[in-house]
Amino acid sequence: MPAPMPPSPSPAAVEDAPAVETVSGAGHRLRITLLMAGSCLPILGAVLIAPVLPQMRDHFADVPGVDALVPMALTVPALSLALLAPFAGVIVDRIGRKRLLVVATVIYAFLGTAPLWLDSLGAIVASRALVGVAEAAIMTCCTTLIGDYYSGRQRDRYLALQTMCASISATAFFVLGGAVGSAGWRAPFWAYAVSLLLAPAMAAFLPKPGPTTSVNAPSPTAGEPVKRPFPWRPLAGTCALTVFGAVLFYTLQVEMSFLLDDMGITDPAVIGLATAVSSAAIVIGAVVFTKAGRSPQAWMPTVFGLCALGFAVVWLAPNPVILTTGAVITGLGSGIMLPSLLTLAMSKLDYADRGRGTGLWTGSFFVGQFISPLVALALGSAVGGLAGAMGVLALAGAVVAAVLGAAARRRRTSTAPEPTEQTAL
Repeated sequence: MPAPMPPSPSPAAVEDAPAVETVSGAGHRLRITLLMAGSCLPILGAVLIAPVLPQMRDHFADVPGVDALVPMALTVPALSLALLAPFAGVIVDRIGRKRLLVVATVIYAFLGTAPLWLDSLGAIVASRALVGVAEAAIMTCCTTLIGDYYSGRQRDRYLALQTMCASISATAFFVLGGAVGSAGWRAPFWAYAVSLLLAPAMAAFLPKPGPTTSVNAPSPTAGEPVKRPFPWRPLAGTCALTVFGAVLFYTLQVEMSFLLDDMGITDPAVIGLATAVSSAAIVIGAVVFTKAGRSPQAWMPTVFGLCALGFAVVWLAPNPVILTTGAVITGLGSGIMLPSLLTLAMSKLDYADRGRGTGLWTGSFFVGQFISPLVALALGSAVGGLAGAMGVLALAGAVVAAVLGAAARRRRTSTAPEPTEQTAL
């Protein structure tokens, strides 16, 4: 009796057929460069136009609601990304990572440059919301592809590199936006066209990913489909931690200038230097994550404890130097925390559901980014000032660190081998 014929592969499965993986050499370097560049595109949308917001407000001064609409042009892409990244993850798993990445990168260029010829502030804000849709697809695809192409410590290293690139690019794009903005508020939007250079390179040089198979893995019975339920429960805990971690990560970046202003520091150069120093600490933290060799789960109590300590120093800081020191401590913890959380989430996912899981994690991270200034505002109103809000976040971080530490001790106790009794001869 002939063996049953396997079902015909879906178009997505054909596109994602396994490919020979190159982990070193020029092809590997080009692959990781393209993925890092793609991961920086959502950061471009988040900070590039920040320096020209006052010029935009002056240009549209006669538009009703301009004071609300102009800031929304900066923040609405992050909201779209936060809300739509989980749905982008579902699409990634169904139609293929590489195909969606190339299409989204092209769309990103056209939507990102739309304000160059739009004359309506409402239309500009709408185009920025659509930019967030493209960003959701790009970020989810890039992170998923890192998970597809690499494994083990190599995957951890490149997820940490993603965090480093995002931190460095945020500073670079802010400077770029300010420099180009001297030519007018529309000029920075030309930078979005760079994705038109990335898309063809991604199409040509990114290999088609596929599920990795182990020679020791048991083969399924012929004709019997292998179904693995999506890991909702373990991923939910990681995503909840990610929302809180993103709030800690972004709060000081957003509120640093206001905290320094409350201390009488108004010089933009001094504020920029303090922000740059804390951003450098994030990069150092990511490097520590890659070099230390600890598991992501083992890092959790430590990194949230570091963030709590940093916020406590900021809360009690008597001068700008101590305040910046607290921001550096928080940045160091955040630089370790973000790749740890992402690696932890990735470890719970198989190839078939990696896009959906990565989308959920990405959405959680950007939800935290979007709500961080709202959390700081609400806490500041409740406790009577922004510095007091930092104290509340320090307490919250300490509680989370203590809970994670207790959970880690319980795991070690439960997995410790029981002592064996020796019978006397």
